[in-house]
Amino acid sequence: MSDSLFIHTQPQLRELARDVLRFAKEKGGSDAAVEISEGSGLSVSVRKGKIETIEQNKDKGMGVTVFIGKKRGNASTSDFSPKSLQATVDAAYNIARFTAEDDCAGLADAEMLEMHPCDLKLCCPWLISAEEAAELAKRCEAAAFAVDPRITNSEGASVHAQQSHFVSANSRGFIGGYPFSRHTISVAPIAGKGAHMQRDDWYSSVRNPHKMAKPEVIGQYAAKRALARLNARKLDTRKCAVLFEAPLAAGLLGAFVQAVSGGALYRKSTFLLDSLGTQVFPSHIQIVEDPHIVGAVGSAPFDEEGVKTHRRDVVANGVVQGYFLSSYSARKLGMKTTGNAGGSHNLFLTSTLSKRTDNFKAMLKKLGTGLLVTELMGQGTNYVTGDYSRGASGYWVEKGVILYPVEEITIAGNMKDMLRQIVAVGADTLIRGTKSTGSILIESMTVAGG
Repeated sequence: MSDSLFIHTQPQLRELARDVLRFAKEKGGSDAAVEISEGSGLSVSVRKGKIETIEQNKDKGMGVTVFIGKKRGNASTSDFSPKSLQATVDAAYNIARFTAEDDCAGLADAEMLEMHPCDLKLCCPWLISAEEAAELAKRCEAAAFAVDPRITNSEGASVHAQQSHFVSANSRGFIGGYPFSRHTISVAPIAGKGAHMQRDDWYSSVRNPHKMAKPEVIGQYAAKRALARLNARKLDTRKCAVLFEAPLAAGLLGAFVQAVSGGALYRKSTFLLDSLGTQVFPSHIQIVEDPHIVGAVGSAPFDEEGVKTHRRDVVANGVVQGYFLSSYSARKLGMKTTGNAGGSHNLFLTSTLSKRTDNFKAMLKKLGTGLLVTELMGQGTNYVTGDYSRGASGYWVEKGVILYPVEEITIAGNMKDMLRQIVAVGADTLIRGTKSTGSILIESMTVAGG
C-alpha cells in the first residue's frame, strides 16, 4: 500500500508516536498510549439528477492517554508540531494528576499485545473525482426512477469514498498501524403521491470499490422495495411468528453483542448478566468471531489497545462461550481481555439447521402465517430487563406468501425470549458492518396495531 495517499507516511506516524511516548516518560508518566491518524475522503450527493453537496475531507489527529500509577488523563490535538505534541502530553499528564485512582486503569498486559501484526489488506483506495462520483450517484438514482412511474421522488443518492491510516503505540513496547478504506453507494427513492407515499433505501458498502454493487442494481432494488410498500394496511393486535429480514437480523445480533459487552456487564445493566456458560440461544445457533479475514470490513490484527485478536466461538450450540471485553472491563470482571476494545470484529450467526436452499422464499414458507419485518423505528430495547418494543413496518404473510404491506405497528417481546425462540436462520446471508447473518425467524411476538 503506497503512503502517497497521505501527507505522512507510516514510518513518519510511527516516529511521531515514539516522540509522544518519550514526552510522556520525560514528564513523569508511569505509562502512556497514543494513537495518531490521518485520512482523506470524498462525499457527493445528488437529488433528482442534480448535485446537492460535494464534500472533501482531510483530517488528522493525535490522542494520548497518560497514566500516573492508577490515575489517567486524556488529551488530543490535530497539530503534529513538536510543540503541540508536547503541550498535549502535558495536558493529559495534568488531567491525570487530579483524577481519582482507579484500580482497573492501565494498559493491556504486555503478553496480550500483538507485536507482529499480519497484513489483512484493509485498504483499497478509490481515487474517484467529484465528477465521477456524481455520475455514479446520478446513475443509481436514475435507475430507481426508471423502474416504475410510481417512483415520484427521491431523498437522493450518495457516493462516499474514504481512506485513512493510523499508528497506535504504548509504553509497553507495542507499535502498529495500517491503512484502511470504506466506500459506499446509497439511494432512497420515494413511491406514490400525497398521503400515500412510501420510501425505502438500499446501499452497498465495501473496502474494495471493485466489489461494490453496480449503481443501477442498487437503484433498481431500492425502487422495488419502495413500490412494494404502497397501499400498506394496519393490523389488529395479535401474537404471531415474526421473520426479521437479514438487515434487521443483524441488529438482533448487535443487541446480543451489546448485552454481553464489558461495560454493560460490570455495570450490571444487561439482561444477560452472568450468562457465560449458559444457554441463551437454542442449541442450533452458532456465533463465530473471525477478525482475520483478508479485506473484510470487520477485520483487525489488533484492537484499540494493541491486544492481539483471534478467531473464537462466541456462542456454541446456543451456549455463550465468551464476552466482548477490553482490558478495563475485563479487570472490572476479574477476567482477561478478549481483544474487543473498540467493539466486535467479523461476526457470523448461523444455524446448524440451515440448508443452502433456505433462501428468502424458503424462509417465508417457514414463517407460514405471520409478520415479515423490513423496517424498525425507535430505540425500544431496555438492556437491563430485556424488554423490547419497536415501531415497525413490513408485510403480512399467509401460507408462505406475502399478501400485503403493513405499517404503523409495534412489535414487542423480551430479548431473552426472542433469542431462545429463534427457530430458523436463512441462507440469505447479508453483511452489515461487522455482522453477518441471514433472516431470522422468531416463534412468537406480540404485534400491536396502530
